[in-house]
Amino acid sequence: MEKILKGHDALVTKAKNCTLCAPHLPHKPNPIFSTSPSTKILIIGQAPGLKAHECNTAFNDPSGDRLREWLSVSKETFYNPRLISVLPMGFCFPGYKNRADAPPRKECAPTWHDAFLTYLKPKVTLYVGRYSQQYYLPHYKTLTEAVGAPTNTHFVLPHPSGRNNRWLAKNPWFELTILPKLQRTIFSALSD
Repeated sequence: MEKILKGHDALVTKAKNCTLCAPHLPHKPNPIFSTSPSTKILIIGQAPGLKAHECNTAFNDPSGDRLREWLSVSKETFYNPRLISVLPMGFCFPGYKNRADAPPRKECAPTWHDAFLTYLKPKVTLYVGRYSQQYYLPHYKTLTEAVGAPTNTHFVLPHPSGRNNRWLAKNPWFELTILPKLQRTIFSALSD
């Protein structure tokens, strides 16, 4: 286990110092992720927003509040990487495009994810938003189709942003059937 921890810690240090996308970012690179080889749940999200960039904490905003509500976990649990790790598709705030957060930089996940996933063996993986779903589960034609097909080891979730309120209103089955299963699965994974 000590060898795994050393390898993971070296990878974290290297990734935290990444400047691969610096020429394309509106701010100095600030990779934001939180991982631990003992994690029970892995969240693969999109990319940190400006608020996360400024406070150096993923999902520290209304989207994070909604996500924690969906998972039925406290902030203390959510921000304990031994329980829940956050590995976004893009580690740095990508800026804005069309008055919304720009997509995650395409270089990030191929550069870092495989290396991190050699150390992370979660019981449950959550793919939050269409960028992670398209990258990891491209056999689903739409995000909606992927959200409707959870397994015991993974769930696809819409991004918890208020921008998705229309999707949530059009798909009430998500809150009625998917969220209860998600919460039971999260509770079980965290209890082991």
